[in-house]
Amino acid sequence: MGTLSGRKRGRAGAEHDVEAVLDELYGTPPSDFVARRAVLAAAAKTAGHVEDARRIGAARRPTLAAWAANLLLRSDPEESRRFLELGRALREAYRTLDASEVAELSRQRRSIVSALSREAGRLAEEAGHRLSDSVRQDVESTLRAVLADPRAADLWAEGRLESALTPPSDFPSAVATTSGPGPERTSPRTPRPSARTRAKDEVAERRRLRQEQLARARAAADEAAALLRDARAEQADAEDALTRARDRCDLARQEVSAAQEELRRVREELQAAEREQQEAEKRSRGRADALARAERRAREAAQEVKRLSGRRG
Repeated sequence: MGTLSGRKRGRAGAEHDVEAVLDELYGTPPSDFVARRAVLAAAAKTAGHVEDARRIGAARRPTLAAWAANLLLRSDPEESRRFLELGRALREAYRTLDASEVAELSRQRRSIVSALSREAGRLAEEAGHRLSDSVRQDVESTLRAVLADPRAADLWAEGRLESALTPPSDFPSAVATTSGPGPERTSPRTPRPSARTRAKDEVAERRRLRQEQLARARAAADEAAALLRDARAEQADAEDALTRARDRCDLARQEVSAAQEELRRVREELQAAEREQQEAEKRSRGRADALARAERRAREAAQEVKRLSGRRG
């Protein structure tokens, strides 16, 4: 899948890589696409890259499903490469396998497409865009098209889908190959041992090729299934971590609420104590004034007694 790496390098040593800019643009959520396109086109024009600015300005905003499919491609280039290889193996296998083998590969194909669709939904939600059921269906349609149609696979590998892809009615079937060996097969008027031997050899060779193709397809499917198991395990770990974080957040909120309630109670107690202190200070000042008046009257009375006692003498 050279387009995932080589294409992004663009012109070697170029100061302005329009391919990298377009890759960045198509990684932008649809809600921000138009504004980002205007900024990037203006920057290219200011830098003197008029043709690049025109290409950037002509870029069409992707649908939400197309953006999610692009996001899935960029999230794990190695897994995306394996998915494209799986599509090539499946397309080859479907042209030669019998009905029972095709049924088994179809089951695996549905499982992998469903898992990758969920992964695209998770990536989109992490980027702030939750996918509706209809959008998820469009993502699955795109992934089925990538597996079934080499042209769709090439479009997805570019990472710049503008809309969801539609798969063909079904994978290439084995009907044409199982009905006969094709135009090269001859029916001699007089069967000869050499002709029968060649026919048997041809049948054996086709059987051998089918078995090899089946083996490659199953190996690719097993690898994709292993990746799926790993992705599910990682998702389960992420969900567990999210649950623990939510629990800690709920506990912290409860503690904050309890602390706020305790703070409110302590403030009420403080206000009551301050009021009591003010009343006590007021009573203390009143009693101090009364004491001063009493002391003054006592001194005056003592002086009066002393004065009267002196006159008597």
